[in-house]
This record gives sequence, structure tokens and C-alpha cells, in this order.
Amino acid sequence: MRRVVFNQKGGVGKSTITANLAAMAAHQGRRTLLVDLDRQANSSRYLIGDAADEEQAGAAEFFETTLKFSVRSPKTSDFIVATPWDNLHLMPASAALDELHSKLESRYKIYKLRDALAELSEDYDEIWIDTPPSLNFYTRSALIAAQSCLIPFDCDEFSRRALYELLDNVKEIQADHNRELQVEGIIVNQFQARAALPQRTVQALIDEGLPVLTPYLSASVKIKESHELSRPMVHLDPRHKLTLEFAELYAGLS
Repeated sequence: MRRVVFNQKGGVGKSTITANLAAMAAHQGRRTLLVDLDRQANSSRYLIGDAADEEQAGAAEFFETTLKFSVRSPKTSDFIVATPWDNLHLMPASAALDELHSKLESRYKIYKLRDALAELSEDYDEIWIDTPPSLNFYTRSALIAAQSCLIPFDCDEFSRRALYELLDNVKEIQADHNRELQVEGIIVNQFQARAALPQRTVQALIDEGLPVLTPYLSASVKIKESHELSRPMVHLDPRHKLTLEFAELYAGLS
């Protein structure tokens, strides 16, 4: 299964959700790869800490090879690194992705990620793809490569309005490039159960027939500690309420 976590709006917890669900999959014995395509590299730092800032092969180096012809092309696995967690590997991101963007787009390398991940189909049970907060080359590549799309949703009116444009963009990718792609669901993040606005906003999505997943992920300062220590919640505090929500959310995915 190849899943992409995507939202054009920043600050909705995209990297946090991707890294924690990937970590949950690996913790349950699934051979798991996280592909980080966001030049901010938040998922990469979350999983491997300061090592994400060291020079190493990753997503940028993979895409750079697609711009060159070589008799002996490197394997996709050459751009993947281990994490401290069993069963969990990472294709890390870096700021170098910015430098390659225009070249990749102009030379139409949009299917290269799909082909590369297909090459890894025997090595991993699950592949999770973190994307930039924009519909650019890397995001389109991810949507073309994936079978499923998960959409993080922050409980406010701006997020709700942005959601409709996002769904239209996914439908366009489905029609033009990837008929296999499905919107698996909307993940409600930073939910405050005692506040009226989040409840109304989420209920509006449900009333419109959108696939809102449960449970909703609670707002918690514990997640900031998790970021600081570069330890996904399942490894930081397995019995924490938010960890249990991630576990239940993961279990409900088809």
C-alpha cells in the first residue's frame, strides 16, 4: 500500500501525521518506508533527528539521477536510510529539492517516483509519502505514485474552504494520471472536544458526505515533546491518549 498525506495548506500537522502513522505501521511489524518530499524535511528530522542535516543520499539525490543518463543507474534503495526504529526506513528530504524543481518539471519527470516505488514493492508492506504544502511537482509525483490519499484537516473555516480546492486537484490527478488513486479519508487534527467551533466544522464535513475518519486526533502538548526528542508517539509514550488515537486511526485504515 502506498499512501500520500497531502494538504496544500501549511500548519495542519501533515508531517506529524505521516511520521506517526508510518511509525505505528512499523511498530506493528509492517515493513515500512517513509518518503519525505518536503524541502523543510520535518518528517526526516522527526525520525532521525540531527542526522537529517548531515549530507546523505535521499529524495533530492534520487530525483537528480533522473536528469542524467547512466549505463548503471543506482537502485532506489541507495537513497534510503535506516531509522532508529525497527521495520522503518526513510528516504530523507533536504533543501536541495528546491534547486531541482524547475528542471524536473520542464523535463517532465513526473512519473519517476511512481516507477521507483514500484521497484520497491517486494521490499516494503507500506510506503508513506509526506508532501510539501503546495501542489507542485513533488506533490503531483506523490499523488501519481500513490494508491491512497489522506488529508489532514485543521478545525477552522480557512481549512474547510481550502479542502474543496484540494479535492478538485486530487480528482484532476485521478482523471489525468492515476485512476487507482482514492481519497481514503480526512484526518481531523488538533481537535478540541470541548470547543464548539471544531465540532461544528467537522460536523459540516460529515453532513456533506465527506469521508471523515475517526478517531479525531486530540490537541496535546505531548506532540511537541515528541518533535523535540525525535521520537514518534508510539516510542515516546505508548499509553498516551494521542498514541492510542494514532493506533486506532491506523487500525481503521483499509
